[in-house]
Amino acid sequence: MGSLSIVTNAAVTRALVGREEDVLDRVRTTYLRHADGRTVNPDSYFLRFPDKPDSRIIALPAFLDGEHAVAGIKWIASFPANVSQGRQRASALLVLNDYDTGYPVAVLESAVISAARTAASAALAVRVLAKREPSTVGVIGAGYIARTVCGYLDATGAPLRQAICHDTDERSAEALVRHLNGSGHGGRAEPGSLDQALDADLVVFATTALAPYVPATHVFRADQLVLNLSLRDLAPEIVLRANNVVDDVEHCLKAGTTPHLAEELHGSRDFVNGTLAEVILGQTELDPSRPIVFSPFGLGVLDLAVGQQVLAWAVAAGQALDIPDFFGDQIRWHPDDAA
Repeated sequence: MGSLSIVTNAAVTRALVGREEDVLDRVRTTYLRHADGRTVNPDSYFLRFPDKPDSRIIALPAFLDGEHAVAGIKWIASFPANVSQGRQRASALLVLNDYDTGYPVAVLESAVISAARTAASAALAVRVLAKREPSTVGVIGAGYIARTVCGYLDATGAPLRQAICHDTDERSAEALVRHLNGSGHGGRAEPGSLDQALDADLVVFATTALAPYVPATHVFRADQLVLNLSLRDLAPEIVLRANNVVDDVEHCLKAGTTPHLAEELHGSRDFVNGTLAEVILGQTELDPSRPIVFSPFGLGVLDLAVGQQVLAWAVAAGQALDIPDFFGDQIRWHPDDAA
């Protein structure tokens, strides 16, 4: 009674190895449950710093209903300056709470979980939205998220026959190229310019951009699918010329994202075709003469769903560290007190 499970980065990583399809399926199921009103996903809260405008720590509280209902919160920091110091940009924790009592039951290192749910969401979007199997993939931004997305694409049926990797830091692009060429996926990766990456059949944005830099004059082909994972790379005029699919309309159209800027420019939200869940359910139609842009804001319920499964896998493998009596005695009144 009163114990807390700790799942470290190493344990989370081991739990996720080879389970890309399982994670993708869990993300798909969670999107559908969210569309069915079986989740609570409040606004994310951004903690920002006056002297570090590019840095933030975000709180994502959420609740996922169902047979194994769970509540929790992800606390994720993004400090881009870490990269120049040889550190990962993001770090995160996920706290899972028991729905019956409210007590926290587990704390998981969550940068890996966050990357996995983002990558699974991207891979699911390709499976659902791509008009044909992409022959070329342009990866813009070459950090950990990009690496994880590429791994999930390859493992779930979108083979990386030719990947063009671009980053403003050439060393990062070269590192991603080396990683992909050494991962045994069977394709070929090479560094390339921004224009070369933008011309790929599948374009993946995974940057830390704070404002659009792809100009309004850029035109995507009708057969292209754009995964707008980092949300702020494209000029709003670009998405106004495309089919737009999001994970959640209310969440995505805020905080200066490209869809948010497009709403301000356009004066309404009618340029949004629908959510990925609605596409899966056949509830929305896309214009075949336009490219498709998928913009996922990132839902806390996805972290809960994947984190809950990772915890189960880690416990089954004996990889979760149990701290007994972390909360002490949870009994409010003892028999002796009534005497």
